[in-house]
Amino acid sequence: MTQLVKASRLLTRKGELDQSRIDSFDFDLSVAPGEIILRPDHFALTTNNITYAAFGDSMRYWDFYPTGEAEWGHMPVWGFADVVASAVEGIEVGAHYYGYYPIASYTRVKAEASPRGFRALDAHRAELPTPYNQYALCAADPYYSPEHEDLQALLKPLYLTSAMLADFLVDNDFFGARRLLFSSASSKTAYCTLFCLEEYDIECIGLTSRGNIPFVEQLGCYDSALAYQDLESLDASVPTIYVDFSSDLALRDRVHAHFADQLAYSCVAGSAQNTEEAEYKAASGPEPKMFFAPIQMRKRNVDWGSGGVSRYVGEGMVKFYQRVEASGTQLVEVVRSEGFAAAAEIISGLVHGRLPPQQGQIVRLR
Repeated sequence: MTQLVKASRLLTRKGELDQSRIDSFDFDLSVAPGEIILRPDHFALTTNNITYAAFGDSMRYWDFYPTGEAEWGHMPVWGFADVVASAVEGIEVGAHYYGYYPIASYTRVKAEASPRGFRALDAHRAELPTPYNQYALCAADPYYSPEHEDLQALLKPLYLTSAMLADFLVDNDFFGARRLLFSSASSKTAYCTLFCLEEYDIECIGLTSRGNIPFVEQLGCYDSALAYQDLESLDASVPTIYVDFSSDLALRDRVHAHFADQLAYSCVAGSAQNTEEAEYKAASGPEPKMFFAPIQMRKRNVDWGSGGVSRYVGEGMVKFYQRVEASGTQLVEVVRSEGFAAAAEIISGLVHGRLPPQQGQIVRLR
């Protein structure tokens, strides 16, 4: 029997990510066998979400929640949702799940339950990366705690990427380099990566805007912070890995030209300063390579066996939460907002770099 309710969703214009649209529509709460309906409650918005949108076509992030409109997409977010209807054995109404959702009042998913959560089985998601199709039942997650929900929404997806990026660099012996050079050094994913590399003896330099230098310096994880304008002051004879969290093509070309044959590896890890479709090129030097965490996860699932990656990420993440909490607002200042209009405003602020780097934005829809 049809059960229509009023619902809303926030859409993002694919070519202009600072443009959002709130749609209101009727949503059917009835479920067919194998389906569940979730109601997203609260989620994080970070530069990570801007990366998803910027790489939305090349990395297929737009494909998780199709909108039926070529120019408008659902920007996916990490957060928490509750089950409001279920026709799947093992998934109970009222259950609380962490996962990858659209910014919408409701979402319908074909699901298969497991003791620790469920897997999305929708046909259009079959070829999409497995980690984004896994949803964790909070009651069964050994690393979940209610008081850390905001930090989990903000930091777990970033930490997952950071932990696997750090592991990728270690796994490859830093490609013979003696220095790591990070762009967008104030980004949470960048300093999460350095948290995971604390025990390794390698120089770490953060590139950032001149105004963000005090923030980057007080993080305590970089050997030094340098304004973008001063890049060429670095000793170019030191074998260096460029970890690019900005996707600023002009900056990338400067890095490649400056280090020339001493650039051991060029890693594209994010898109904080470029909301265009991802480009993996440089005017000179090694070909830039996109880092994609699920690839390293698959490798380590083989190397470490069942549960190895979950333990590595989960235990490290809890330690990082403790570091963040101990810092007060030094690393992350949680800022809470409500509603679709607030989400649209935050997205625009992230696209244009208007939000302070220490802020962590949490949006509650209800």
